[in-house]
Amino acid sequence: MRQAKSAPGASNAFAWSLLNTLISRVGTLGIGIVLARVLGPESFGTFAVALVALMAVLSFNELGVSLAIVRWPGDPAKIVPTVNTISVAGSGIFCAGAVFAAPAFTAAMGDPEATDVVRVLILSVFVNGVVASPAALLQRDFKEKTRLGIDQVNVWTGAVLSVVLALAGMGAMALAVGRVAGSLVSGAMFLAASPLPYRFGLDRGQFVPLLRFGLPLAGTSIIFFAVGYADQLTAGSMLGPAALAFYVLAFNLSNWPVSILAQPLRRVAPAAFSALQQDKGALNSTFVSVVAVLAAATLPPVMFVAGSAVPLVDLVYGRDWLPAAAALSWLVAAAVSRIFSDLAYDFMVVQGRSGTVFVIQAGSLLVLVPALAAGAALNGLPGLAFAQALVSGCVLLPLYLWHVSRTGVSLRALCSVVWVPALASIVVGASSFGLAGWLPTPWLELPIGAALAASTAAGLLYWRRDDVKLLRNVGRREARPDVAELVR
Repeated sequence: MRQAKSAPGASNAFAWSLLNTLISRVGTLGIGIVLARVLGPESFGTFAVALVALMAVLSFNELGVSLAIVRWPGDPAKIVPTVNTISVAGSGIFCAGAVFAAPAFTAAMGDPEATDVVRVLILSVFVNGVVASPAALLQRDFKEKTRLGIDQVNVWTGAVLSVVLALAGMGAMALAVGRVAGSLVSGAMFLAASPLPYRFGLDRGQFVPLLRFGLPLAGTSIIFFAVGYADQLTAGSMLGPAALAFYVLAFNLSNWPVSILAQPLRRVAPAAFSALQQDKGALNSTFVSVVAVLAAATLPPVMFVAGSAVPLVDLVYGRDWLPAAAALSWLVAAAVSRIFSDLAYDFMVVQGRSGTVFVIQAGSLLVLVPALAAGAALNGLPGLAFAQALVSGCVLLPLYLWHVSRTGVSLRALCSVVWVPALASIVVGASSFGLAGWLPTPWLELPIGAALAASTAAGLLYWRRDDVKLLRNVGRREARPDVAELVR
């Protein structure tokens, strides 16, 4: 019998996921700048309206059952056919409903011309439902190297096609067509790379437990979408599509550090937490270590973005987009809160506490909606961003931390790994703001500020090197030999 091979662990998966996200974000940065400059705020606002519709349906289209594959304690082959059936049927129904509801949605958002863009873009929903289980299987097995190739094909197919069509004069529709094309190509690749054969089935013994797990999670995802996109819905409906374009651009800028550093870790975190479900102490200590690494890696660049808001928007997107800078600093504060709230969300879902997560999201939404409306009415775009930051930091995050502490995670331990990165990051943000006022051009300020943020993050990660080392072994397990080898 051959020696069993060690399956890839969370740190290996995180490395590939980080490389994947880094290539995608840095590579498409230039394309995004081209599109923003070619389309301008008006057309970009039309696409932003359509994108909100897409994110709304994607939040619940496969009824939350695909995540069951990630946390399933046994052989996932037993549930995958049933998951496929539920996911594809649900996606088809929701996709059709969204196509019919598009005119009413775009009218409410103040941009009826976005209807056709919504209808084209929403086709991605069905593709997402079809590939939900292959994507979950790759995540479960920490196969982020495979995911890297698929995601790069998706990103570059959509981005290049969007640029070509935008330069040809298609406006916002160029972005929708490019997005759907990338989804179709990557969808075929997901099916080809699936660790298990793609089959449909309906095991009645698994159907009800899957829905019992997935439906609260789908409901939570709807609320999660509402919490995450209520600000954009408010911007579009109260301030108009152009203001929505400025807000979306500021939101995207505030999420650069989050998407590059935090999202790759979030992609592997559920599978890593799931691997430790039977060891409560190890699970809780791993959560604290992940928080420590996240704080060290993300807080300095996030605060650099906050301090450099005006020169960053001016240099990257041009003076036509400068109104976005008024919202950027507040949205950075919201992004910081969201980093840790999203991680707590993953932590609790893996432990089967999807009902608790639903209550947290719903409770924060009740506060968020009137706060956003008041902020937009009183101070326009900056007021809207301030309200988002206030609720994210003072309502949503504290609720998550309270419930996480009830699972056995020490809040004192969390504070002990966050306070030093927080103080260092404040210094980075203040220095970047001072440089922006002192140096005459963004070409001088931004490289200096970015270098300061990067070196601070590197130093903090070295300081937390024991946590980084601990994460290297999370999710590593001995691969089970197959039956044929056991017979030999």
